[in-house]
Amino acid sequence: MKNKYCYHMKISERKFREILRLFATDLTATDTANLTSISRNTVNKIYEKLRFRILEICEKTSPILPEKEEFEVDESYFGPRRVKGKRGRGAGLKIIVFGLYKRDGKVYTEIVSDCKSATLSQIIRGRADIDSVIYSDGWRGMTG
Repeated sequence: MKNKYCYHMKISERKFREILRLFATDLTATDTANLTSISRNTVNKIYEKLRFRILEICEKTSPILPEKEEFEVDESYFGPRRVKGKRGRGAGLKIIVFGLYKRDGKVYTEIVSDCKSATLSQIIRGRADIDSVIYSDGWRGMTG
């Protein structure tokens, strides 16, 4: 049977739906490959396409449009626990995620390479109007 969801992939629609169900339950590509007996590389490709499609839909349906509003901004670090010998912000393999929370419930997040004031203020200027009220934790990287 032809797969109407993934073109040029030689897996059935039933197998694709099974991969999608396992993706939704937050299983890794390796675990999904073992359960479905499909190659891990194929499952990785499908997972990547699913993530990009989710990103496209999220950006189209709920962007934070520039207007005079109230925003909360903050950065957070995600990743493994402390790596031996590395201390401080972003130690080791941690990923920095910067977020804007609009008071009516909309959220915008972005993975950033560093927490320098120039990087963060560029994101804020692109997502919030100059007259907006912005609340932060007072960290010096957010000033200006």
